[in-house]
Amino acid sequence: MPAPFKLAPLPWDEDALAPTISAETIKFHYHKHHQTYLDTLNKLVDGSPYADLKLEKIVRKTQGASEAKDKLIFNNAAQVWNHDFYWRSLTPSRTEAGAALDSAITAAFGSKDELIAQLAEAGKTQFGSGWAWLVSKGGKLAVEKTANAETPMAKGVNCLLTVDVWEHAYYLDYQNARPKYLESVLGKILNWDFAAQNLTKEDNAVRAAAE
Repeated sequence: MPAPFKLAPLPWDEDALAPTISAETIKFHYHKHHQTYLDTLNKLVDGSPYADLKLEKIVRKTQGASEAKDKLIFNNAAQVWNHDFYWRSLTPSRTEAGAALDSAITAAFGSKDELIAQLAEAGKTQFGSGWAWLVSKGGKLAVEKTANAETPMAKGVNCLLTVDVWEHAYYLDYQNARPKYLESVLGKILNWDFAAQNLTKEDNAVRAAAE
């Protein structure tokens, strides 16, 4: 029987984000860390009530779980989802936010520079491992940070972009200089088109629910 979840292909070549993120970091991060979360998840859900569920549903059903196995399932399922989302949040090509996202950014933060500053602060001040997120709640943008495997998606929040601040995301390239990693990623390789697509999906879902 095939494993229920397989490693999604990267949206770009392993060396495409260099020098901001090196091919060596991508190889370890994607093929070792991401793959291990996925392999562990497949073992944990095999024969369980979660075996036939989609990844997002597993994350949401196990978020805040009290049972030890369900906690393990959440940690690995959420990390698989977070990493899939992180890879798509990055791009080697210049992208534009577009009118709708630009307008939402201006309304929430005043400017894209201020948004980037807030994302950098969230990433820098996340104690230990975690994530910095740009999210949308009913079209209103906000910056959030989460620890470990936690993800706003688990609570039904629409995520637009994320930056991984676990040490394995940057240590080979930046050692302990997390702020330098954040400055480089946020300033050079964020995928604004991906964020705009996610905002549009939320807008379409809201309209569909109202019809």
